[in-house]
Amino acid sequence: MLALACTLTGCGGWQSVLDTHGKSAADVRQLIVLIVVVCALVWTLVMVALIAALWRRRRARPRQSTLDQRTEHRMARAVAIATVATAIVIAGFTAASFFTTRALDVAGGDDLTIRVHGSQWWWNVEYLDPQPGRSFQTANEIHIPVDRNVRLLLEGDDVIHSFWVPSLAGKQDLIPGRPNEITIRADRLGTYRGQCAEFCGMQHAHMAFVVIAETQAAFDQWSEAQRQPATAASDEEVAAGRNIFLAKPCAACHTIRGTQAAGTTGPDLTHVGGRRYIAAGLFETTRGSLAAWIADPQTQKPGNNMPMVPLSPDELRSVSAYMASLR
Repeated sequence: MLALACTLTGCGGWQSVLDTHGKSAADVRQLIVLIVVVCALVWTLVMVALIAALWRRRRARPRQSTLDQRTEHRMARAVAIATVATAIVIAGFTAASFFTTRALDVAGGDDLTIRVHGSQWWWNVEYLDPQPGRSFQTANEIHIPVDRNVRLLLEGDDVIHSFWVPSLAGKQDLIPGRPNEITIRADRLGTYRGQCAEFCGMQHAHMAFVVIAETQAAFDQWSEAQRQPATAASDEEVAAGRNIFLAKPCAACHTIRGTQAAGTTGPDLTHVGGRRYIAAGLFETTRGSLAAWIADPQTQKPGNNMPMVPLSPDELRSVSAYMASLR
């Protein structure tokens, strides 16, 4: 498939391997165009040869049942040429694919390094820093500076996933127990949709993410804000939601820096209200969608690992207000 157009609920939008805005993606596009052009040429030649053979067969004399020596030699020569040409084409495709794949993981010493964990069915994103205290985590949303190589360390937590941002790079698998990596680079400001490209279970189609390419200054500002703990709640409803969150099982699975919540099973929620989407691209982040997700995650995304925590209507309103305030 040359292009993939997706309009999934939530983290939707068009995406295409032919609409490239990064060197790695451009290399993949060139490989696709090369393969399509060569295959189209081969198909055309085969069809021409087939039509010519059928036409000549139709015009052949009915009594002619054996091939003369000249015709036999000519056919043997044609088969030999076709065999050699096939070998050359396959060898060329193999070499082109090899060098294109190598270009996907070219990294430099000054690259921004991000560790991405694929889980059923969401993405844990950890921004690494030489100073451990400056590292931080987010989920399903990757911010990168434009015109800079970004090295992604890929790890699978449960089953095989595949990291794919068609406009920025090719696919790379996340295999449990086998670290992998890929380098992406955005040549233009924008938001690029990504997804898991390896079937990983019943919610595979709802395992999306976005890559937001911004200026270096905007990225630095965002990074510094992400390193900060959650802002203390001042609104009465938000403060009530914070207390309910910490008192319920939520705090055992999620981390909110600046509070006692330090769970590692689910996404870090320190700044969840500032993310564009929740549930790996299933919904835009609004107070309503947060409430719907908290109230019954199994109906919204069957099979995910988030249990339904019993909440009264008032408690649900308070908790959703608290989540929306975490920016």
